[in-house]
Amino acid sequence: MVDHVDSQKRSDIMRAVQTKNGRYELLVRSALHRLGYRFRIHGRDLPGTPDIVLPKWKTVVFVHGCYWHRHGCSKTTTPKTNEKFWLRKFETNVSRDLSTSDHLRRMGWHVVVVWQCELGSLEKAKAVLQRLLPSRDSDPADSER
Repeated sequence: MVDHVDSQKRSDIMRAVQTKNGRYELLVRSALHRLGYRFRIHGRDLPGTPDIVLPKWKTVVFVHGCYWHRHGCSKTTTPKTNEKFWLRKFETNVSRDLSTSDHLRRMGWHVVVVWQCELGSLEKAKAVLQRLLPSRDSDPADSER
């Protein structure tokens, strides 16, 4: 299948993809705040620069796009044009994600990944986070897993 837009337009589209403060990241941050969690964003002092850092619970949250991080859902498509390039790119992303998560866990951090397809509304985001995060009322010392 041939791309339906020219290469310059495709380049512009790909350049516009946000790496920080995207729609889903903002949704997760809003849900966390409404659930009563306080956090830092874009933890540059940690491997992988986690999107959200909950220092009190020694927990980091990555908000992953299903396309870029290869979740396996219906949003995980592969372009037909230059397929080898894209497969290599996606493989590198997944490998880096695993390495980063492993490194953070070895440092004693709890790693949470929230997928784009799990979100959609503030209520869905809150439900996902309540399932994945340590209870706000629990003793942070107990959250070491």
